[in-house]
Amino acid sequence: MKIDSVVDIIRGHTAERPDAPMVTLDGTTKTWAEVTTRAGQVAHALQANGVGSQDRIAYIDKNAIEYFELLFGGAMINAVLVAVNWRLAGAEMRYIVNDSEATVLVVHDSFAPQLAEMIELGLDSNPHIVVIGDAGEHQSYEDWVGSGDSADPGFEPASSDVCLQLYTSGTTGLPKGAQLTNGNFAALLETAASWDMDSSSVNLAAMPLFHIGGSGWALFGMSMGAHTVLLRELDPGAALDLIETNKISHAFLVPAYLQFLQLMPWQEKDLSSMELVAYGASPITEEVLVGAMEMFKCDFVQVYGLTETTGAVTQLMPEDHDPGGPKAHLLRSAGSPLPGVTLKIVDTDTGNTVPDGEVGEVWIHSPANMLGYWKLPEATAEALPGDGWFRSGDAGYLEDGFLFIHDRVKDMIVSGGENIYPAEVENALMAHDAVADCAVIGVPHDKWGETPKALVVLAEGASADADELISFCKGRLAGFKCPTSVDYITDIPRNPSGKILKKDLRAPFWEGRDRKV
Repeated sequence: MKIDSVVDIIRGHTAERPDAPMVTLDGTTKTWAEVTTRAGQVAHALQANGVGSQDRIAYIDKNAIEYFELLFGGAMINAVLVAVNWRLAGAEMRYIVNDSEATVLVVHDSFAPQLAEMIELGLDSNPHIVVIGDAGEHQSYEDWVGSGDSADPGFEPASSDVCLQLYTSGTTGLPKGAQLTNGNFAALLETAASWDMDSSSVNLAAMPLFHIGGSGWALFGMSMGAHTVLLRELDPGAALDLIETNKISHAFLVPAYLQFLQLMPWQEKDLSSMELVAYGASPITEEVLVGAMEMFKCDFVQVYGLTETTGAVTQLMPEDHDPGGPKAHLLRSAGSPLPGVTLKIVDTDTGNTVPDGEVGEVWIHSPANMLGYWKLPEATAEALPGDGWFRSGDAGYLEDGFLFIHDRVKDMIVSGGENIYPAEVENALMAHDAVADCAVIGVPHDKWGETPKALVVLAEGASADADELISFCKGRLAGFKCPTSVDYITDIPRNPSGKILKKDLRAPFWEGRDRKV
């Protein structure tokens, strides 16, 4: 079955296997035909609210079947789903809803406090608000869906049309909306076919759907006709239960989660159904990888990619997972490019491609590279310099066709698979009266890979202990972004242009380690 757009996934498989299971959550299973009916109702409800081609729909909830009803229903009329990180504070959610100019906002009732905060602060596009669960003064999701016809409106989107907009944090502290097109997903689905899923597979979608590692992985499995089992939120015990009871065959998990799973009594579970585990988003230690391989006794594939590349651009195949063997050194790599993907390593000072073995910025040429950042032409031009290339912002080197990630060109911190930009945390800290200056860096952490540390210069005569500053941040940012430790220093080192010398600040904490991320 040929898939040229996201909506082709549900249209094609509903035509071929309408009564086969499509998606399961908490013991409730929906068939392809059932989700198609609901998606059709969503499409008509959206149209009734004035949603047109390429208009944005915002969604705030944990992993749920409604996500796919909205995604595919929106795709039936060529609308764009904006999946908002549900871990954000209300003000942060509001920024994304406003920035996306959402016409409709669908939110679960468990986020009622954040919704109230968003409304109080003001929603610029005045979206129609639909609430899953107890709707209160708003329209309930069930009433909203039930108000529409179920027939597929039949819109045929173009390859260049955007179907999903996922927000990534920016170095300025403001999130950027990465516009992913139907053509981007079609390219990913075609190049990642080596992951061996088909209509007999049962695919665990455990990662948050607002991440490309969640939504991209789920859509890949669906494109293959696999039965998708959702995990509402990350819970190691629940994940092991689902693998056993649902006979899961495939899963994508971040390294921190693989480590948490090993802390559970996994020996008591029947995990023999597992065929493949894909992992990525942050570095993994050999100890965690070997432990996971012993746990699942199946194939492992490491992937490297970004939201802006619609997910994976490289893969380290099962045959290259050889702990203690002649290929053991490859475990430090991110693998080789997927079919259709080309990599080059560029000297950021000269713009020239560097020879194999030399470190530079990783540039990616792929048909899955995003269309651009929503309403940010300058940031788009910087990230997409032309001729199909995307600047990753990661530093690495190539060796015998394998990519080795060495460090970060940008200052982003990756903690347990979550992206954290220091500027955002620094902005929060600087709002505290006792803080005269600060810098936030990533430091090593055994469980999360790295975690934010605040280096603070106190104002003259002021005092504030670490707990106070961390608590202050938690009142303004999502918890995972907040510093886990605070050091006090006399001054922040900067270059002549005023840029903080993050590399110098990070160096003592990463001394003696092969990788700096």
